Amino acid sequence: MITDTLKRFVGKLFGQRSSGLQRISRDKHGIDRRNVSRHAIKVCEVLQHEGYQAYIVGGAVRDLIVGLEPKDFDVATNATPEQVRPLFRRARIIGRRFQLVHVVFGQEIIETSTFRAPASESQATDENGRILRDNEFGTHAQDAARRDFTINALYYNPTTEEVIDYHQGVEDLKHRVVRMIGDPRTRYREDPVRMLRAVRFAVKLNGKIDPASEEPLQSMAGLIENVPASRLFDEMLKLLTCGHAMDCLQRLRQDGLHQGMLPLLDVVLEQPSGAAFIELALDRTDHRVRAGKTVSPSFLFAALLWHQVELRWQQLLKQGETGIPALMQAADSVLDEQTEKLAIQKRFSADMREIWFMQPRFDRRLPKSIWRMIEQPRFRAAVDFLQLRAAAGDFDSVLAQWWMDLANADDSGKADMIEDLNKLPRDNATGAPRARRRRRGPRAVVGQQDAPFVE
Repeated sequence: MITDTLKRFVGKLFGQRSSGLQRISRDKHGIDRRNVSRHAIKVCEVLQHEGYQAYIVGGAVRDLIVGLEPKDFDVATNATPEQVRPLFRRARIIGRRFQLVHVVFGQEIIETSTFRAPASESQATDENGRILRDNEFGTHAQDAARRDFTINALYYNPTTEEVIDYHQGVEDLKHRVVRMIGDPRTRYREDPVRMLRAVRFAVKLNGKIDPASEEPLQSMAGLIENVPASRLFDEMLKLLTCGHAMDCLQRLRQDGLHQGMLPLLDVVLEQPSGAAFIELALDRTDHRVRAGKTVSPSFLFAALLWHQVELRWQQLLKQGETGIPALMQAADSVLDEQTEKLAIQKRFSADMREIWFMQPRFDRRLPKSIWRMIEQPRFRAAVDFLQLRAAAGDFDSVLAQWWMDLANADDSGKADMIEDLNKLPRDNATGAPRARRRRRGPRAVVGQQDAPFVE
């Protein structure tokens, strides 16, 4: 009794955190069951009906507690993937490093994982300690211990509406603290992406990283180089679409974690013109994310890399290369450089090229070529990109507005606008109609329409 009292006193004196399972009721965690995916609830209910443990876990629980709308819902259970799959009509086992079950409900996928044990000496790792495979199943408590941060080790039972917390994650969430579970250095070596996640969560929550979790970041930043390019791309995309992209990038640079992600980005941000364009693109991305609107990865990466593409394009033109071929060379050069570290998927890079290659064509308004441009799949995205350039001062705002009006018009309106071009005087230099300012009432600021960044 005296020993226990002394332990509690010493713990309070030196700020030790208590540990152990806590069951937190709805009146304390504040999650409204109506805000939880009905499909995630169904997965939990089916598994529980079969006698298994099943909880909604991780980021969804974290976001629900702080009042954010989760992007997706994951389920954790003591059932193995082979036990989970037969219980649902549309379910498939995926993954090698982490074996998961994707339970499909229309457009929504509920990712279902089996409780895992913490890393052991027998697990396969690379020379830096990064875990290569992690399919050792464990108990509920062990699963909580192997998760990265306390705020992500939270389990919500939709049946009882309780949150199960092993590591005081709810308390950390209350104080907006991102705290690593276990020894930070060991956990970062196991998975260097955790360093990027720490920054993203801290910025997203408008909080801070626990000092012990923050201290190793700069010295261990080089481990990011060992992360597979495809996984780095996924994490970079999450970071850029979290609603606080610019703040995240600035924090990454501060902690030295930006190396190897977008190698050209540092160069761009040191140049006023490039920095202004990127800040504008990221600011509008953040606004769209916060408003619950979609963001096109193709558009976003096209904006981030445009300044470098344009710079190399101009260099090639000075060397005697011609317009579009020079732009193609510049685009290939920049994308090749990025692909070495960041595996931008082919479907995204193809869309990026279309957006870039259409930009020089906006300088000339020839009726026949306009109709061909309209038929291009990425025409609207290219026009949105043009609005961004105009807002940054890189393109004539009046001409950019004409293209936006065209993109927003119906088929009849498009035909009328293109026909009107034939009535304008011809520019002897280009053979294209001169842009003419029409008298009309007040109109929206260029680039403020509700369509940018969509596929």
